[in-house]
Amino acid sequence: MKDGIHPKYFPEASVTCSCGNVFTVGSTKESIKVEICSACHPLYTGEGRVVDTAGRVEKFKARQAKASTVPKAKKAPRVAKKAKTSK
Repeated sequence: MKDGIHPKYFPEASVTCSCGNVFTVGSTKESIKVEICSACHPLYTGEGRVVDTAGRVEKFKARQAKASTVPKAKKAPRVAKKAKTSK
């Protein structure tokens, strides 16, 4: 390896999850903070809860409620023009 171009490597970097789980990995950062890990992710735990990031679920529910209360404007039906007959 060339000197001076690679970042410092931490073989015992600690990862801290918002659920309180702490584990170690190798990284170029000494400590890492994450929101979801394998101990609390619904896919790995088998729970059916929804992981809401930045209020996406509430935004979706609000859009659905608005769409169901406001009726859509109907377009006027097209009237076919009668063909001219020559005499």
